[in-house]
Amino acid sequence: MPRAALLVSTALIAALVPLSVARAADDPAPTPVDRFEGEVPFASQPADGIFTWGSDSDDPPALQLAERTDAPEGAKVLSGTYDISGYGGFTHDFAATEPAHDWSAHKGIRFWWDGQDNGKKTAFEIKDGGTDGEASELWTTSFTDDFTGWKQIEIPFTDFVYRTDYQPVGGIDHVLGLTRMWGYAVTLPVGLKGRFAMDDVELYGKADQALRASVTTDAAVYPVKEGGTASVKVTVATTGSAPIDDPVTVAYETTGGTAEAGKDYKAVSGTLTFPAGTASGATQTIQVPTLKDRPAGSAETIPLKLTVTGAKAPVETPQVVIDAHGLPYLDSKLPVKKRVADLLSRMSLEEKAGQMTQAERGAVGTGGDIAAYDLGSLLSGGGSTPTPNTAAAWAQMIDSFQLRAQATRFQIPLIYGVDAVHGHNNLAGATIMPHNIGIGATRDPRLAEKAGAVTASEVRATGIPWDFAPCLCVSRDERWGRSYESFGEDPALVKSMETIIQGLQGRADGRDLSRDDKVLATAKHFVGDGGTAYGSSTTGSYTIDQGVTTVTRQQLEAIHLAPFQTAVDRGIGTVMPSYSSLDIVGDGLGPVKMHARADMIDGVLKGRMGFKGFVISDWNAMDQLPGDYPAHVRTAVNAGVDMMMVPYGYKDFTAALIAEVKAGRVSEQRVDDAVSRILTQKFRLGLFEHPYADTSGASKIGSTAHRAVARQAAAESQVLLKNSGDVLPLKKSEKVYVAGSNADDLGNQTGGWTLTWQGQSGTHTAGTTILQGMKNAGGDVTYSKDASAPTSGYDVGVVVVGETPYAEGVGDVGNGNDLVLTAADQAAVDKVCAAMKCAVLIVSGRPQLIGDRLGEIDALVASWLPGTEGDGVADVLYGKRAFTGQLPVTWPKAEAQLPINVGDASYDPQYPYGWGLTTLTKAPKGGEATLRALGAAARAAERAGASSTGRKLVGEARLLVQAKVGQSITAVVSKPFADADHLLLTGRYGAAVQKLTEAYEAA
Repeated sequence: MPRAALLVSTALIAALVPLSVARAADDPAPTPVDRFEGEVPFASQPADGIFTWGSDSDDPPALQLAERTDAPEGAKVLSGTYDISGYGGFTHDFAATEPAHDWSAHKGIRFWWDGQDNGKKTAFEIKDGGTDGEASELWTTSFTDDFTGWKQIEIPFTDFVYRTDYQPVGGIDHVLGLTRMWGYAVTLPVGLKGRFAMDDVELYGKADQALRASVTTDAAVYPVKEGGTASVKVTVATTGSAPIDDPVTVAYETTGGTAEAGKDYKAVSGTLTFPAGTASGATQTIQVPTLKDRPAGSAETIPLKLTVTGAKAPVETPQVVIDAHGLPYLDSKLPVKKRVADLLSRMSLEEKAGQMTQAERGAVGTGGDIAAYDLGSLLSGGGSTPTPNTAAAWAQMIDSFQLRAQATRFQIPLIYGVDAVHGHNNLAGATIMPHNIGIGATRDPRLAEKAGAVTASEVRATGIPWDFAPCLCVSRDERWGRSYESFGEDPALVKSMETIIQGLQGRADGRDLSRDDKVLATAKHFVGDGGTAYGSSTTGSYTIDQGVTTVTRQQLEAIHLAPFQTAVDRGIGTVMPSYSSLDIVGDGLGPVKMHARADMIDGVLKGRMGFKGFVISDWNAMDQLPGDYPAHVRTAVNAGVDMMMVPYGYKDFTAALIAEVKAGRVSEQRVDDAVSRILTQKFRLGLFEHPYADTSGASKIGSTAHRAVARQAAAESQVLLKNSGDVLPLKKSEKVYVAGSNADDLGNQTGGWTLTWQGQSGTHTAGTTILQGMKNAGGDVTYSKDASAPTSGYDVGVVVVGETPYAEGVGDVGNGNDLVLTAADQAAVDKVCAAMKCAVLIVSGRPQLIGDRLGEIDALVASWLPGTEGDGVADVLYGKRAFTGQLPVTWPKAEAQLPINVGDASYDPQYPYGWGLTTLTKAPKGGEATLRALGAAARAAERAGASSTGRKLVGEARLLVQAKVGQSITAVVSKPFADADHLLLTGRYGAAVQKLTEAYEAA
């Protein structure tokens, strides 16, 4: 029926309703949000509009503006149908280009809903703060569809709660301010084919002071030394910062908790009054004195109950905590082993289970569950950042979480982890290094260590003591979406780059871990993740990531395990198992998920290799194991996984682990071993003495000195594959025509795992693109991304092409990706290279199939993913530095050749492993005679243990061979050439020169 028919006249209300209720007439007129008459389009950010979303292509509902004769308001309603298996719904976001809306004058939001009486809950959320509708806080409530026909749903703003399961930006201030509102969203019921209709969304009622005014405390937890006095600051604040209209009173009393009044503290009670007219932000203080009652004891809590009148009360009761004191584990002078034993002996099973649990920061909200579940660790997944995404905000956020841990009985600090896989890549403005594949191309272990040191410094300065890096995978198939996370396809190369561990952690004995510029490192993914077979993945649409690695024991040892032994020898603090499965030929087990392989984790890693750190699972990896949830828990824990990364399932995990121990299916000895390993690293990191962020190094984040290291790494990572006519280096006097999709795109240049998990194109952090680097170098440069500008009058062209960002299985070939340049990139190469001498740079995480265009390309460079310092690429393009990079992986001619790797019996690539031309250095003359002399000298160097001399001699032989081979690279040349680089990395300098001699003779 029309809405007018439902309204009762004002005169009738006056006659029927007592005068005291009629004060509602003072309410402001309703403010329309959506009338659904077509005034708001179906559109998404940044425009004002309504759009749908869902967990997959089938889940977004179908929407239309439909004419209905029974529309509660106007002629049309928003109607739709849905059939949702995961999640789905729709959103109205206000225009991001216009100011946010102010809803603070109203009591709540209401709308008409056409009920289907399905008994299902429908979630309704509103968007507060931030920069726009997709970067704001989400506040949610729900209503039940238990009626038929139109019904007006009224939701006071007081009913909305902050979402703790998901926040697109990870929280802004956790306060529903109502002055910066960006719209609303509806999440429809799951597992039900349904239809709905909605009309007339509007703001209603007058906001009362209890909604506009709130009382807060300056912290949730107040640690204080025994005998000290805690000061609790109580603040009254209003939306819009106006003075309060009516008095606000706060009655307080110390009550409950584990401390005893009169013995541990002096009980306090009273009332604070904020009179009418008090300015927003006014503060009063409550003092809670504690007493000295015993020489040693665990922490004790004193809740301070606050009863607020006239304003919204704090979300939780603040707690004063009397610090643990006098216990042996708190004595920093004792050996770590004794401190661990003492603390472990005092802990309950529940506290031990908490230490074995890692949750995502976005799951714990403001952190109350940290103490409630004795959580041992938090992490930030890719893109899980504070707002604003600054170093100070990171430190403040992590300190707030550490403060929560002080409310636990033994005040065991959290260990916070982050995927800083090429610099502190979650932090805007951080120094972003080349991805590992580029670091492998440098063949420079000292540089790898420096890159690790820069990363550690920037990570620790934001309060984070733990880095989920480095990846020690040996990448054997470039179709893998994680290829760029590997240093290369040769285990000898990966082992040589593990100097990065010392850059991250310091000395192998762990003595440097407590420094303010070092972090605990993680060797991942144990073991064989780089060897998964194409087509073996069973994870969604992935084709190779998380698949099956099938190897003999000899192959497993030689290729995949070898780097982990080196990591253990270097003192690696933690190890992360792989999502993938391992199938060892002949063991009769078939493919077994690595998180279930006790023979490898407990047997090989902890047993034979002597690993003393702790094992952290990958993100929800336990859930991929067979059986029910308790089976997942006991299988992974019994296999040797010490801490479980269960981002949003931490409550279920702790409960299940405790139940499995009580049932005898997980032994207390296994739990004690896991917790001892975790506590050992926390003590070594100095977290018990210094749990909070030391930001003294924050000024170095993104500094000139740090960027200089990244610039050097970018320069050394460039691999010159072809250089006909010495096109490179460029001369500053030359007029250069620059084109291609990746010439001026910082996001493409930094790749995945940059600000967000998958990364994104465009400018999202501070850095220099390759184009800007060329300009900074003083080049005479003209840029046309698609090469549409006229090409006449130029001396040389530089076309920068390649991939757009991706991460993990999303980047698998066959999952919407391939190894071929886009049509636009191909067109740019063709046009520029047909018009002038040209150099083509390929910015990518793996080789691209370029053989069909090699004839028209004069110079070809594998640029990999060079990070934020495009100046480094320009350094080699303009000859400030020589090209010195070498291929860390084999460059194939065709996808059909994959997998293709050094050491293969059949080996006929486009460019062999180890290939890399140089500039500014002449190749030796003399042919075979020179090679014989170099071989003799190399053998002598090998016998003498003169590794630096040996490497230099092999390098000279390599240049001589490349000079003769040119671009006539055949199978008989490639195989010994690639083998030589492997031999070089294993210290067999004489044999390396012998292989290079074979390649020379075959050319």
